Amino acid sequence: MVSRDFSGREIVNVLRSFGYRHDRTRGDHAVLKYTHPDTGEKRTVTVPLHDRVRIGTLQNIAKQCGAEDFRKWCHWIDDNR
Repeated sequence: MVSRDFSGREIVNVLRSFGYRHDRTRGDHAVLKYTHPDTGEKRTVTVPLHDRVRIGTLQNIAKQCGAEDFRKWCHWIDDNR
């Protein structure tokens, strides 16, 4: 079973280790930006810095990252935290 119990800080750390850069923090939300090195495609991802990120919010973060398979994305986060 893939874990879906992540803190916002864990998600931010994994994304940063894969090329997302911290753009700013607004309240208790981190805003990260990513530019694909080959295509130039840009993504902006907002992550709440909560101790536990709710499942619906987690799905939204995965969507912002461009994930096509939520379960695989959770597995990727879990493997790299």
